Amino acid sequence: MISVSQVSKEFDGEEAVQDLTLTVKKGSIYGLLGSNGAGKTTLLKILAGIYRQDSGYVTIDERKVYENPDIQQRSLFLPDSLYFFPQATIRQMANFYASTYERWNEERFQQLAHVFPIDMKRRVQRLSKGMQRQVAFWLAMSTMPDVLLLDEPIDGLDAVMRQKVKNLIVQDVADREMTVLISSHNLREVEDLCDHIGIMHHGKLLLERDLDDLKSDIHKVQVVLKEGEEDAFLEGLDLLYKERRGSILLCIARGEESVVVRHIRSFRPVVFDMLPLTLEEIFVYELGGHGYAVETLMDA
Repeated sequence: MISVSQVSKEFDGEEAVQDLTLTVKKGSIYGLLGSNGAGKTTLLKILAGIYRQDSGYVTIDERKVYENPDIQQRSLFLPDSLYFFPQATIRQMANFYASTYERWNEERFQQLAHVFPIDMKRRVQRLSKGMQRQVAFWLAMSTMPDVLLLDEPIDGLDAVMRQKVKNLIVQDVADREMTVLISSHNLREVEDLCDHIGIMHHGKLLLERDLDDLKSDIHKVQVVLKEGEEDAFLEGLDLLYKERRGSILLCIARGEESVVVRHIRSFRPVVFDMLPLTLEEIFVYELGGHGYAVETLMDA
């Protein structure tokens, strides 16, 4: 389990992370969202033991992270900006990882060659950005980490490879209870992968929710009501948004689904549909209630 308690970190007088607290349960996939500059990468580097926090506590499995070789052996940080040794081939990078990580699994490395079909004799720095990202995942997953920290992990990957990588991550979470923290500024990128979501802005955690709870608590409905019933209908909803499209009333309402549906059906609407909500739509309405615009928070 990852535990971050009241952590702050500043550089040259500017706070990159401010009094931040979050918990990532063992075997879960946590999506840390926010614009570039929100403090996500700084937090990941603190969790990886690269930076030491100025204040607060950071632990993995109740053990401090900074200058703890045992924790760092069990964790792997995959940064946005990848680095490979100049002139090194994939095989040579694998040999380096094998000498560095005690849990390196050569059998798995060979098995993953079928997922990432790149000649091991090729020099990594001569590969395209997307192929270098594939190599990074290939090496990372072969270390068999208990904790995987990913910074903008699937930038540069094509749609097919993105799905392959996501499947690998989900498989390791299911099989080994690997814990994953993914930093991204792309809501759509993590929507089908994460089970818990937090959103950062200016170094602070504005909102975090279990994704299932988040999706079950907000509903998008469209109805056509009988004349004169709209005011009473709206008064009975915890309304986040409403919009009229001709005779159709579109509403975003918060609450338990059965309660919302019962209220709607009590008016015997001419038309009643429950519509799916994207994660981006959910955050638009949730953060709107906190006085923030999701476009400002998430755009790079």
